[in-house]
Amino acid sequence: MIKLINEKTYLKKGREILETGQTSSLDFDLYKKNTMSYKILQNHNTSGNSDSLAIKFDSLASHDITYVGIVQTAKASGLEEFPIPYVLTNCHNSLCAVGGTINEDDHMFGLSAAKKYGGIYVPAHFAVIHQYMREMMSGCGKMILGSDSHTRYGALGTMAIGEGGPELVKQLLQKTYDLKYPEICLVYLEGQVKHGVGPQDVALAIIGAVFKKGFVKNKVLEFAGPGIANLSVDFRNGIDVMTTETTCLSSIWETDDKVKEYFSIHKREEEYSRLQPGDIAAYDCMVKVNLSAIENMIAMPFHPSNTYTVKDLISNAKDIFHDIEKNAREIMGDQIEIDLISKIRGKDIYVDQGIIAGCAGGTFENILTAAAMIEGKNVGHDDFTFSVYPQSQPVNYALNKAGAMNTLMTAGAVIKTAFCGPCFGAGDVPSNNAFSIRHTTRNFPNREGSKPGEGQIASVALMDARSIAATAVNKGILTPATEMDYKEPEYIYEYNEDIYKNRVYDGFSHAIKCSQLKLGPNIKEWPVMDSMYDHLLLQVVSVIDDPVTTTDELIPSGETSSYRSNPIGLAEFTLSRKDPSYVGRAKQTKQLFEDMKKGKVTQISGIDLRNTGIGSVIYANKPGDGSAREQAASCQKVLGGWANIATEYATKRYRSNLVNWGMLPFTVDQKPLIEIDDFIFIPDLKKMLLGNDEEITGYVVNHHNKKDKVILRLAKMTRDERDIILSGCLMNYYRDRK
Repeated sequence: MIKLINEKTYLKKGREILETGQTSSLDFDLYKKNTMSYKILQNHNTSGNSDSLAIKFDSLASHDITYVGIVQTAKASGLEEFPIPYVLTNCHNSLCAVGGTINEDDHMFGLSAAKKYGGIYVPAHFAVIHQYMREMMSGCGKMILGSDSHTRYGALGTMAIGEGGPELVKQLLQKTYDLKYPEICLVYLEGQVKHGVGPQDVALAIIGAVFKKGFVKNKVLEFAGPGIANLSVDFRNGIDVMTTETTCLSSIWETDDKVKEYFSIHKREEEYSRLQPGDIAAYDCMVKVNLSAIENMIAMPFHPSNTYTVKDLISNAKDIFHDIEKNAREIMGDQIEIDLISKIRGKDIYVDQGIIAGCAGGTFENILTAAAMIEGKNVGHDDFTFSVYPQSQPVNYALNKAGAMNTLMTAGAVIKTAFCGPCFGAGDVPSNNAFSIRHTTRNFPNREGSKPGEGQIASVALMDARSIAATAVNKGILTPATEMDYKEPEYIYEYNEDIYKNRVYDGFSHAIKCSQLKLGPNIKEWPVMDSMYDHLLLQVVSVIDDPVTTTDELIPSGETSSYRSNPIGLAEFTLSRKDPSYVGRAKQTKQLFEDMKKGKVTQISGIDLRNTGIGSVIYANKPGDGSAREQAASCQKVLGGWANIATEYATKRYRSNLVNWGMLPFTVDQKPLIEIDDFIFIPDLKKMLLGNDEEITGYVVNHHNKKDKVILRLAKMTRDERDIILSGCLMNYYRDRK
C-alpha cells in the first residue's frame, strides 16, 4: 500500500522511477533543479543564494483566532499598509456564544483592519479559511503563507506553508521567510482507488506510514505519478490538506486539465499553468503509494497517525480499545475513566457521533457522495447524531442546487455553516465518554472540547466522509464504505461568483489610512517584554515526559479561542489541560524577576543577580506538534517564559514561534536531571548570543545548592534569530531598528 524509500530517487518524465543501475552517473545537484519545488522556491527567493532561501510570498491568510494579534504586532512594528493581498477570514471564532461580545468584536476589528491597511475580509460563516484561499487566491506556481497549520494548496499548483503569526508580520513589513533549502520528497501515486475509498483514507494511510518515523519532517512533498490523473481535484485537495499531519513543510502537485477546469469554473482561468517535473527530476526520498491497495482507514485516538484499516479495527476492537484506554491513562492520569470497550456490542462497534466538516471534510464531492449514500434511509432516533458543515457558501449553494442538502436533512442530518469548530473543539463537542468519527483534520487529546480537569473525556477518530455516511446509514454501527452498495453521484459543480462579490470586502491596494481600528474591550496590546540580560537564570516550572506534546496541550483550543485577542487573559489557560499548576508557578518566577529589578532580591542560591534576567522554562521531549498558532509560545512569554528545553521540536513552526517571541529554543542530547523549581544558571549568555556559540553551558541549581553542568544547544540559529532573542521578541527587534 505505502512504501518508504529513504534514498535518492530519480523520476523520468513524471512517470517512470529509474532503477539504481540507471542513476549511478546522474548528477543529483543538477537534476534536483528539475523538481517543481525547486523552481517555485527559487522564483520566490530573494537571497541570491539557492541554498539559503529568503522567500517573499504572493499572498497571506489568517483567521479570527490569529489575525488580531498579527495586525497588532505589525502595527507596533511600523505597519502602514498591507503590501500584498492579506485575507482575514472568520471561521474559528464564528460563534458568539462564549465571552459576550468578544468574538464579534474581533470580527469588527478584522473588517476595520482590512479597511485601514487594505485587506480582504471574509465574513463569518462564508468560508473556512482554506476553501476561500483555494477558490479565490490559489494559482499555479504561487506561494501562500498562512497562520493556520493546514495552509496547503499544493493540489492547485500552489506551494503553501502554515506558520505562526510573527512570520506573517515579517511579510507585512516586507521582510522575508528565511530557511535552508529543504529536502524534497517524491510522493509517487499509481493505481486507482476502489469504490468507497475517499481522500481521507489515502491521507491517513500516508500519515500512518511516515509520521512516527519522522520520514518527511520539514520536507516538501512533491506529488507526481500516473495515479494523479485518476483523482478529482476535490479528492486531491482532501489528501493535500492532511499533509500537515506528516510534519512536512509544504506540498506541491502536478497540474493537469482537471486543475485547469477548476480555475475556469471559478472564473480565474489566468491562474492556471501546467506544472510537472522536468525530463529527469531528482528527489531526496520517496513515498510510493499504490492507490489501488488503499482500504477504508481510521485514525484512532489520540493522533492522526494512530491508523488502522476499519476492517482490522472491527476484527480486533477489544485489543485496540484496551491499548487506547491504557494510553489515555498514561497521558491524562488515572482520574480519567475512558471507556471504549463498552462501544463493542457483539460483533459491532457503536458510534455516538458522525461529523463531516472543515477544510478536509466539507468538500462538494464528499458531501454529495454522503447524500447519495444515505438517500432513502435515515440516521435513526437513538444516540447517534450526524452533522454536516459545507466548507463555503458557494459549496453550500452548489449542494443545494444538486438536492444533496434536502436529502441529508430528510435523513436526519443536521446541516450547519462553514465553520472550523469541530476541528478544534468549538462545535459539536460530544458527551462524556462518547465515541465520535469525524472527517476533520485532527484528533489530539481533548481537542474536541472535553475537559480532563473536570473529569471529561471523549474519543475522536478520523475517517473519510464515505465511511461516516455508511455508519450513519447503519444508525451508528461502524461500517466501512467499501461494504456498502451505492452509486457514485454525477453532477457538474456550479460556482456562484456573486456570493463572494456581494459580501466579501476587498480593499487590497485601496487602504483607507485615516480610518480607525475598532478595538473591543477584550482587545489588548502586548505587554512590555524585556531584552536579554548579560546572564540568565531559568526556573523549571513544568516537566513533560510525554513522547510528543501538541500545541493544543501547550495552549488549549476550543472555548479559550475567545480570549486570543487578550494576551494576558489567554495566558491563564496555558498548559491548563496538561499541567494545571504551571500558570501559578510561572507567575511566581515572574514575580521573582520583578522583585529582583526592584532590588528586593539580590542573590539566589549564591548566585549574584546583577545584570541577570530571570525567567521560567519548561522541558518537554518533543513539543509543538500540531497547530501553527503562535499563542503556544506567546502565552509562555507573557507569563515570563524565556526558554524551552527539548530533545527535539516537533515542527519548524513551533521553534520559529519560540524565537519570534524571544524564547530560547534549547535542545539537549537527552533529558537533563532537572525537577520542578530547580534553577538553571547560564552565565554570559548575552555574549554567547552576540557570537555564534551553539553549545551553551548552564548549571543546574537545586534546593541543595548543588551545581551540575548541563549542555544546552542552539544549533543552526541564524544571526537574525539571535538578534530577535537579544531584543526580547520580534516586536522589540523591529522597534529597535526604526
